[in-house]
Amino acid sequence: MAATIDYTTSKGYKVKLQTGLFINNEFVNGSETIETINPSTGKVIAQVQAANKEDVDAAVKAASDAFHGPWRQMSSSKRAALMFKLADLIDRENEALSQVETLDNGKGITFSRNFDVKQIAITLRYFAGYADKIHGKVIDTDGALSYTRHEPIGVCGAIIPWNFPLMMLGWKLGPALATGNTVVVKTSEMTPLSALKVCELVVEAGFPPGVINIITGYGAIAGDALARHQKVAKIAFTGSTAVGRHIMKAASESNLKKVTLELGGKSPNIIFDDADLDQAVRWAHKGIFFNHGQCCCAGSRIYVQESIKDEFLKKFKEYTSQTKLGNPHDDDTFQGPQVSQTQFDRIMGYIEEGKKQGATCYMGGNRWGDEGYFIEPTVFTDVKEDMTIVKEEIFGPVVTVSTFKDVDDVLKMALDTDYGLAAAVFTKDTARAIDVSNRLQAGTVWVNCYNELDYNTPFGGFRQSGIGRENGEYALDNYIQVKTVKINVSRKP
Repeated sequence: MAATIDYTTSKGYKVKLQTGLFINNEFVNGSETIETINPSTGKVIAQVQAANKEDVDAAVKAASDAFHGPWRQMSSSKRAALMFKLADLIDRENEALSQVETLDNGKGITFSRNFDVKQIAITLRYFAGYADKIHGKVIDTDGALSYTRHEPIGVCGAIIPWNFPLMMLGWKLGPALATGNTVVVKTSEMTPLSALKVCELVVEAGFPPGVINIITGYGAIAGDALARHQKVAKIAFTGSTAVGRHIMKAASESNLKKVTLELGGKSPNIIFDDADLDQAVRWAHKGIFFNHGQCCCAGSRIYVQESIKDEFLKKFKEYTSQTKLGNPHDDDTFQGPQVSQTQFDRIMGYIEEGKKQGATCYMGGNRWGDEGYFIEPTVFTDVKEDMTIVKEEIFGPVVTVSTFKDVDDVLKMALDTDYGLAAAVFTKDTARAIDVSNRLQAGTVWVNCYNELDYNTPFGGFRQSGIGRENGEYALDNYIQVKTVKINVSRKP
């Protein structure tokens, strides 16, 4: 039995932290341990168990046994009831889960309470409602009764990122469970604690052993083993495009398992001269600095029409200067630390590269505070489209601001990217908003808003931003296989 640790946050909140691998409804020891770090201080929170190939095998076996046993035999309405129960328990434990999420990830406690924890509960309820509505159809054929069945795939692997640990857990569990699959989830080694806390509630909700298994470990070891496993029928990954390529390769080299990928982005945020500028400034701020810039769909390329450039920059700087950085356990903190020293160094490297290539650091660009991984909100101007900070995903609180003349001019720049996860358009002209939205190549286009994410609308990318969609009814297709049954009525050989 793996250890449970008592921990007190900087504001005096006491939480119990699970450190084991959750396999077959038990917390067990792995082959080694990993330190999980408090990004606000750079100090160790706990040692958590890390899975190796044999641990992954054990988790997959538990999931396979459950799939072929009690879970497959359970009625869809009972599966839904368990999902509803888990969502209720998550709501009950909102504060504890929020405290753990903020401790391990560094996001502001207000966001953990009102967004991340609420989102996993809402998502589970949404997909629970689909559990008894997964069905095929009868097809009219000559001489035979033909119908289709929508059946679960089997054991589904999921690899979730460190930027939204709880929300991404919900995005993976919801459609997989609703369609009758069992799951093995690998958390990020940097932020495992909140998902492990949910495991306590999985047991309390009454899920049969093996239906939900959650492990942590290094991507190159545990993640690779999960992606290559012969008994894993589907793998879902959220993370970088580079790692997504490895996931696809592993799937193709093993059993050609079904793959969905939600990957990187370098999303354009287009602001026309007729936009409500004050609102555009506020949304642009949320678009890039929400979750400390650690958001795959972040509006990291702002394009402002030439005539409003100076006014936009003035207002954007004034508004951004009011951003509250600091202890993420404070209720009024908007921006906490980056998730790790590695991420901090990576972002600072991009900032230095931007300066070196001749961009103007209009504001920010420095470390904030004397401990932890805090970076000032950073705005670059006078950028060229071939600069590294314009081309590559930084995944931090860094944004470039460019100008454009007209629609064709801005679309040429907006589309000059390998990515296609998201985009935004700010204008009062409805016809122009629709035209530009239709011409942008992105999985999500926001009009006069940014980073509005909902459990019931599909999310995913074009180009190298991914394959498949999560959330909404579209997500269900990723977790079912269609079987045709033909019953001879009058045909003769």
